[in-house]
Amino acid sequence: MLLPASTTRWAITLVAVSMSVFHLYVAFVGPPDAYVMRGIHVAFALVLAFLILPGWSTKAERPGIVDVALMAAAAICALYPTWNLNYIVNRMYYVHDPILADYIFGIGLIVLIMEATRRATGWALPITASLFLLYGLTWGNQSVGIMLDQLYLTTEGIFGIPLYVSATYVMLFILFGAFVERSGAGQMFMDFALALAGHTSGGPAKVAIITSSLFGTVSGSAVANVMTTGTFTIPLMKRTGYRPAFAGAVEAVASTGGQLMPPIMGAAAFVMAEFLGTSYLTVAAFAILPALLYYVAVFMAVHFEARRVGLVGLPRADLPRLKEVMLDRGHLFLPLAVIIGVLLSGYSAAYAAICGIASVIPTTWLRASTRYTFTPRAIVEALEAGARNTIVVALACACAGIVIGTITLTGLGLAFTNVVLTLSQSMLMPALILTMVAGIILGMGLPTTPAYIVQVALLVPALVRLGVQVEAAHLFVLYFAVLSAITPPVAMAVYAANGISRAGLLESSWAAVKLGLTGYIIPFMFVFGPSLLMIGEWHMILLTIVTATVGVTCLASALHNYFFWGRTRIWERALLLAAAFVLIKPGLWTDTIGATLVGLAVASQILIKPAAVPVMAEAERTPGE
Repeated sequence: MLLPASTTRWAITLVAVSMSVFHLYVAFVGPPDAYVMRGIHVAFALVLAFLILPGWSTKAERPGIVDVALMAAAAICALYPTWNLNYIVNRMYYVHDPILADYIFGIGLIVLIMEATRRATGWALPITASLFLLYGLTWGNQSVGIMLDQLYLTTEGIFGIPLYVSATYVMLFILFGAFVERSGAGQMFMDFALALAGHTSGGPAKVAIITSSLFGTVSGSAVANVMTTGTFTIPLMKRTGYRPAFAGAVEAVASTGGQLMPPIMGAAAFVMAEFLGTSYLTVAAFAILPALLYYVAVFMAVHFEARRVGLVGLPRADLPRLKEVMLDRGHLFLPLAVIIGVLLSGYSAAYAAICGIASVIPTTWLRASTRYTFTPRAIVEALEAGARNTIVVALACACAGIVIGTITLTGLGLAFTNVVLTLSQSMLMPALILTMVAGIILGMGLPTTPAYIVQVALLVPALVRLGVQVEAAHLFVLYFAVLSAITPPVAMAVYAANGISRAGLLESSWAAVKLGLTGYIIPFMFVFGPSLLMIGEWHMILLTIVTATVGVTCLASALHNYFFWGRTRIWERALLLAAAFVLIKPGLWTDTIGATLVGLAVASQILIKPAAVPVMAEAERTPGE
């Protein structure tokens, strides 16, 4: 038996809007006790999950009687510590045995979180959490009572740092993204990119990169980014001559980079700030240069591919004019500027998000074209969308808390560090490769945030023991958790793009890896050269920026068989590829060798003229593309 559709619709709106309003209120007046804040946050997420997401046999957004029962049970289990706060904070955990109610509600919450997470993200994360629980109860030699203490009755498990970050920072930035999207900024990003790059060689692909990077800073989700911007950019790329597989790959790779691009990045960046004990602005400062390098590499790869096959841009007459776009809707950039300005002024990320949200509606009043965007109904829809979009992150963080709590309690993290050190024989490069492989495998099955959290507990300590700067170690594992979205066999961003491009999965996956290959190399660059994270003296930072930019450009050229003066010959590709890898490691000798190799490739191109590439006429393009 299913609830009536109208009843369900009203219930979802009521719960979702209440969740958003609660978090906005808390952001203004200050957070309550940790158990209260995090308990209410996860209770809202669980109720929404059982309302919206399909169970074993019900339809999406049509809950049955079982789902209603699960909603009620989830709310009670999540709020039990809040209702018994005095008892929770005054008992001595690991000394006082949990009472019967603790067992009932604690075990209930663990089971319900796993079921809700299964509905939201699939089986991988609940299975992972179950395996860690099994380890703790068996090989970890922990009793059920001690495990329950750790996971439910302290802030070291479910109510730990990941859920804290979700309840404070992430929820607010997701709300900000929902309001920005309702303001019409998405279309403005598209028109801005078209005006800026649409007329250049391979313009539509460059438009996809610019649009996805801008939208990705707000959405923080590779798949959501693909489905939002890709519906326009992928057909446009196909129409101008790009192969369907390449078109889908461009959108998938560009959208994936949004999780790495400040000012907002993805949810994992806020967790990283908490683990590092620093501000979110500091994390964004670490991340900015590697993220820009990532997009420079993708942009150059697209440019070289377009020049190699002779693709031209779109006619200028068919494109919006940059001046008109900026005069008509350029003011929609202001909320992003507000967030950056508040962060640079030294305020917290949460305060910056609140200021950003507060600025969105007044910003739309600045021009007649956007003045009536936010009707009361649109505001309610934005509040609802913000809560809906938080479900996956909140549940993933709660489930990841089970994993982290078990690792901390059993000392598994130290044991795993010793395993990595043993397998790598205490050598840095093998340890980095092992970490990269583990990060990609974890990221294939888990959302980015829990994949990063698990790696922080299991892999980062080993890298730090081997001398890697702690900031570089954290960003290293984050990169590979993110890049799993374009890495076969479970490349979720590529799957999403394929739904639009209708290309072969294998061909699209290979094209995405080839396009995003620089992203796999950049983490090694900042491990060996922390100056890429803007750590160190300014002259070294500037030198690293120059050599790294040259390096990623050379790699893009070698992979796509074209340099600035024409197609590359086999020896030129070899020189450029060698230069790219030499320039990974900063240093006088490596930079000198890299510059020499690039110089030889340039001299070869200039002195021995490559064959001209014919421009692909409209009639020569694949029919239907």
